[in-house]
Amino acid sequence: MKRLLCAALAAAVLMAAPAWAKTYVIAVNQFVEHPALDAVLKGFQDELKDKGVACDYKVHNAQANMATTNQIAQTIAGEKPDLVLAIATPSALAQAQVIKKAEHMAKVPLIFSAITDPKGAKLVDDLKHPGGNITGVSDMTPMDKHLGMIMDFLPKLKTVGVIYNAGEANSKTLVQMLRDAAAAKGVKVEEATAAKPADVYAAAKSLVGRCDAVYVPTDNTVVSGLESLVKVCEQSKLPLFAGDVDSVPRGCVAALGFDYYLHGRQAGAMAARILAGASPADTPVEFQQGMNLDINLKAAKVMGVTVTEEMKKKAHKVLE
Repeated sequence: MKRLLCAALAAAVLMAAPAWAKTYVIAVNQFVEHPALDAVLKGFQDELKDKGVACDYKVHNAQANMATTNQIAQTIAGEKPDLVLAIATPSALAQAQVIKKAEHMAKVPLIFSAITDPKGAKLVDDLKHPGGNITGVSDMTPMDKHLGMIMDFLPKLKTVGVIYNAGEANSKTLVQMLRDAAAAKGVKVEEATAAKPADVYAAAKSLVGRCDAVYVPTDNTVVSGLESLVKVCEQSKLPLFAGDVDSVPRGCVAALGFDYYLHGRQAGAMAARILAGASPADTPVEFQQGMNLDINLKAAKVMGVTVTEEMKKKAHKVLE
């Protein structure tokens, strides 16, 4: 009788075990290394760990090189992962192309993260019903609120400069949204482009004298070369604002942005559901929720921006 009870208990334990009771191979295609995207990966990994999902990660970083991104996508296909995480639009697009061409990858889920406009980038046709094996979490930025944040600091703003990589689909979308928001408020937009991080310094110099402040959207190329931009803005007393809060401690005056660690955890929760059996085709694209205002008082002083007590009270974090 005792032996039968033990056998029954063992069977019950096996039946209660989660669907992910194995070690999953998860390949990561990350476009560039910088705090926001690194935070996405950390949040993703922590979420799966907390859910008890055992994972073997194959992490690849293209360092903002599109040719390398394409090579990584091919490498990942050879790794035969159980799931792929693509961090940033260029990586997601490259991986999606490989998935469409490699027959053995046809059923491998691809979860994207830090993607501004997944439908505009043609990663999915329908946000609610993605179809196929691609879905994920978007960090679409409410550009009207970002411009409003800059104008809270600089009420007399007439011209805002923006630096972006014209080769990044998400950045082109954000800049168009900035143009629309600026037009509604009677603000002029001056643009400068940088195809790679090494171009950021020259792009920043080209904006000096052409604008009252500079805004950096969630552009991976520019954010990875942010120190060059900060240097120019400090020298020129040109206030610098950002679309991600991780750029504030690096020298921006302020940012109204998402917590990219939580963004990663949101993507990780989606991955857990899919690994447990949910279909990517029927898993709606999610959008990052909640925004924080972070302020860097030292940067504000260097760049000639007055931070009122009212603004400090609104902030989630104030760096001295």
